[in-house]
Amino acid sequence: MSAALQARGLFKRFGGLTVTDDVSLTLEPGARHALIGPNGAGKTTLVNLLTGVLRPSEGAVVLAGEDVTQLPQHARVRRGLARTFQINQLFPEFSPAEALAAAIAEREGRGDDMLRGVGSREPIVAEIVALLDRFDLIADMDRPTHTLAYGKQRLLEIALALACRPKALLLDEPAAGVPESERRDILSALAALPSDVAVLLIEHDMDLVFSFAKSITVLVAGRILTEGAPDAIAADPRVRAVYLGEDEHG
Repeated sequence: MSAALQARGLFKRFGGLTVTDDVSLTLEPGARHALIGPNGAGKTTLVNLLTGVLRPSEGAVVLAGEDVTQLPQHARVRRGLARTFQINQLFPEFSPAEALAAAIAEREGRGDDMLRGVGSREPIVAEIVALLDRFDLIADMDRPTHTLAYGKQRLLEIALALACRPKALLLDEPAAGVPESERRDILSALAALPSDVAVLLIEHDMDLVFSFAKSITVLVAGRILTEGAPDAIAADPRVRAVYLGEDEHG
């Protein structure tokens, strides 16, 4: 079986500055992998390379065995690569039900009539309801998105990504800006993601990272410092030195 997503020797240069430096990463189907590193490590640049926002200076991105390095973002989404963003990209006036209907219509190539006749298409309605239920949005399904609590908006963004039926899902700081009282809902949602979807979590919240990830990659100055199981990463003095702000004797 092909890996769900691979980065193969990725470099990204802006003039004389190398911000992604020979990064290789493999997500197997069903992976629960976290990408961590200090501010400025190049995490967002790497995600942008994987998703097609940026083109690499060298290297390749492979999705389910297909080289997608030259494909634009929308083509990668249609092949099974979805992401969320540090700052949500939601339509504020849409309700969660309408937003999910639009996402499913786009996936099915029906973006031109995304909301017309949805109520008469039982499989689509069933899928919308299932996603709303999975993310505890049933009670809010008809409310404009901008009226939802921020934690609910983050849950909706994950639901929209799942509506793309991804093979690989990249979650860029899903708990960013979420009040402490709503963070448990984010944790529960991550724990309930489909087991066959490979997930790459980019996150600063170490409690969330270590409760979710089965493997972790540490990125520093655009290069991979180390990767491994959570216990090994937590015990690595290099990680404590560069990421947790401790010196080598701390």
